[in-house]
Amino acid sequence: VLTRAADKKREGNVMFGLGNAGYNKLLFSYNTGKGTTGWSSSFLMSRTAGSMYADGTEFEGYNYYWALGYQKGNHDFQFTITGAPQWHNQRSFSPTINEYLKYGTDGEPNRKYNLNWGTFRGEEYSFARNYYHKPVMSLNWDYKITDATKLSTVVYASFGRGGGTGTLGRVNNKTENGFRKADGSIDFDAIYAANAAIATPNSNSANSVFVRRASINSHNWIGAISSLNHKLNDNLNFTVGVDGRYYKGLHYRVVSDFLGATGFRDTTNKNAISTSNPTGQRIIVNSHDATPTWNPFGGKIDPEADMISYWNDGEVLWYGGFGQLEYSNDNLSAFVQGAVSNQGFQRIDHFIVDGVSLLNGTLASPTNQPTAKNPALNTKTGFKNLVGYNIKGGINYNINDHHNVFGNIGYYSKQPFLNAVYPNNKNFLNPNLTNEKIFGAELGYGFRSSAVNLNVNVYRTSWKDRFLRRGNLNIPDPNNPGVTFTNAYANIAGITEIHRGVEVDGSVKVNQYLSFTGMVSVGDWYYEGNATGTYFTETNEEITGTSFAGTTLYLDKVKVGGSAQNTYAAGFVLEPAKNFKLDGTYRYVNNLYANVNPINFQSQAAGNLGALKLPSFGLFDLGASYKVNLNAKQYFTLRANVYNVFDKVYIAESNTNYQSNLSAADYAAYGSSAPSYTSYVQAGEWNGVSQQNQVFFGFGRTWAATFSFNF
Repeated sequence: VLTRAADKKREGNVMFGLGNAGYNKLLFSYNTGKGTTGWSSSFLMSRTAGSMYADGTEFEGYNYYWALGYQKGNHDFQFTITGAPQWHNQRSFSPTINEYLKYGTDGEPNRKYNLNWGTFRGEEYSFARNYYHKPVMSLNWDYKITDATKLSTVVYASFGRGGGTGTLGRVNNKTENGFRKADGSIDFDAIYAANAAIATPNSNSANSVFVRRASINSHNWIGAISSLNHKLNDNLNFTVGVDGRYYKGLHYRVVSDFLGATGFRDTTNKNAISTSNPTGQRIIVNSHDATPTWNPFGGKIDPEADMISYWNDGEVLWYGGFGQLEYSNDNLSAFVQGAVSNQGFQRIDHFIVDGVSLLNGTLASPTNQPTAKNPALNTKTGFKNLVGYNIKGGINYNINDHHNVFGNIGYYSKQPFLNAVYPNNKNFLNPNLTNEKIFGAELGYGFRSSAVNLNVNVYRTSWKDRFLRRGNLNIPDPNNPGVTFTNAYANIAGITEIHRGVEVDGSVKVNQYLSFTGMVSVGDWYYEGNATGTYFTETNEEITGTSFAGTTLYLDKVKVGGSAQNTYAAGFVLEPAKNFKLDGTYRYVNNLYANVNPINFQSQAAGNLGALKLPSFGLFDLGASYKVNLNAKQYFTLRANVYNVFDKVYIAESNTNYQSNLSAADYAAYGSSAPSYTSYVQAGEWNGVSQQNQVFFGFGRTWAATFSFNF
């Protein structure tokens, strides 16, 4: 979205907001409008802080925007910079319904339960903290060559810095679960004391430390887009353009907080291996605060000597062209559009000894050198180029002033992301690398009148050869019963998704005081055919064993989860007095399924059980606003909202697919990835859902209010 300073009229705004859990927001913005010399400027600054609904979710974020515009004759220049440095404590999917009930009261789940947080020296502290700043700068030049021809060019840059935190190591052979209080929170003071008692971390597991690490996902991104639009006649015009981008992702880990430890032992950098140091041991003593930098140009990355676990870069070089032809008259409009691009992908691993292989952590024989078939022994993979393209077209016909019909169709051969090109976080090229294929079509109808508006849309989309990475998984070690890899991830390849459905939305204006809105969305989204899953620990080591290596995932006809396939909503806006409005919306959600957790679909029997269907629910939101006009340009606005007015308890999302009321034979279909059948039965159900499922409960009743002044 390009915001144009020169197009804004002269105005300003001051806003203050409050909400539940200490939420507060302060915002100021001002637009100068375009002056007689052609210059204009816009500015915005805001701060938002407080907590979200769940425990241990404090946050603070800022947002800034500045634009400078200049328009003279046929030339229009716009420079913009915007960014939002923020940090927020968060929560993971790990809690089961059983745990929410354990820490609840009177048989009701504690919807606010968060297993990642506690108190440290009297203050909120979390193992799960995200922090980031991604400023975007752009310079746009519009050149009106003639009345019929216009050239638009934009160059842009973004330097994102930040990451997310988690746990690393163990102390006295314990992780966070060994330091939980009776209320389920983490005793960080006890962790600090245990770490402080360790003089020097070494290879002895009983003499190691437990720290908070930060996984950094920074990037440098620059690009340019230029397009030429020419109007051939009153009905026909075309656009052609070129697009070039360069992206470099910076991925590594550092220690965020030693929590009382004097250092952390790391052996993952193979460049540290030598005759005198055969294991490559390094003792890391520097930590890096998990707060975003305000430097809009990113600044330097953390020192190389402090990087642990992994350090790699991903480069993407993109160049392409596009074109579009449009036709329109009083009743008919149509377009056809196409684009083609080449993307080159390269992975650089700085923890590899370039040109030398390693066996069991030590230098291998000189004869075992990298080859074309085994490039993972090289620091750089070289660029792998993939060509992608898309073509689409659409048409709209106005039958008369009230009725119109339209249709769109398109095909997209989409290059996958870097993690699909080099899927195992190593320098191995995906042997089954292929573009993702997306084909979509829709038909629609619209009706317009002074009192009624109506839209109807029928769609079908096929998405083939999709690659998906699912993280935050708990995966049992196939070779060590009772041992579970937490924060593991899975690569899922060969996915085909089918999305089809009908959407209807409309509004009715009864009179000047009352109007109604409504919508219906009925979908049928499912996987077609099976897929393949491979599994990895948090430190990118493949989890091997007969239960996991190259596992077929039986997904055929399994429902796609994560979003409700059927949604219905109805709302009203009532204005009983001038400048005073009441509004309300009721939304009903049905056919909401759990996210596909690959460890739940490793057998045909498990696939037959399907995705877990979550209970339906309805939510009612209410709002009110009042406007006080001082004069033609100045006015106050007071706005208040209450969400989930009736405090409905519902499951918003599930990360697992354990069905309820299963026999021992049916339950065995989940295999070694599931808890024991005995514990499954003992855990029981909540609202028809097995308590073994890892879920997020939806927010209870919340509120927010804002007071603003426009001038």
